[in-house]
Amino acid sequence: MNVSIPILGFSAWSGTGKTTLLRQLIPALKARGLRVSVIKHAHHHFDLDFPGKDSYELRKAGADQTVICTTTRMAVVTEFDAPEDEPDLQQIIDALDTERVDMILVEGYKDIKFPKIELHRAELGKPYLYIEDDSVIALACDGQSPDGIQIPLLDINDAESIARFICEEFFRA
Repeated sequence: MNVSIPILGFSAWSGTGKTTLLRQLIPALKARGLRVSVIKHAHHHFDLDFPGKDSYELRKAGADQTVICTTTRMAVVTEFDAPEDEPDLQQIIDALDTERVDMILVEGYKDIKFPKIELHRAELGKPYLYIEDDSVIALACDGQSPDGIQIPLLDINDAESIARFICEEFFRA
């Protein structure tokens, strides 16, 4: 990734709790004075608004890009003609205003090589990702650590210790 600020991913199989952890991590990082941007990759259709709202109706009327802006937030919704038009992670990063944040957290994109923390829950019975992905910098899990692990091991249920790891070992804040 070509980015001027630290970028850290959270990779896991579906159902592991990526969003749940990020919802806890973001306030912990903000409490340390960090400004955080988040990119979430979804494999399904989503809407930011709903029928009857002006922005929804303008988009449904055929606008290819709609900007919704208030005094407290802004959203840009871009329509793609086909799935292959989806921007890649670098293009999404390039669209961010990185002057406003100190780091970018990414949920998903587990097949792309960039620094990531793997989340793993034993009860899901899924294989570890770090074994095949050398860009995983730490493993956050809820069970016994795998034999021979060569990367830091974190407790997936302890967002505060993960935030500390991010600040001390990754961000170095």
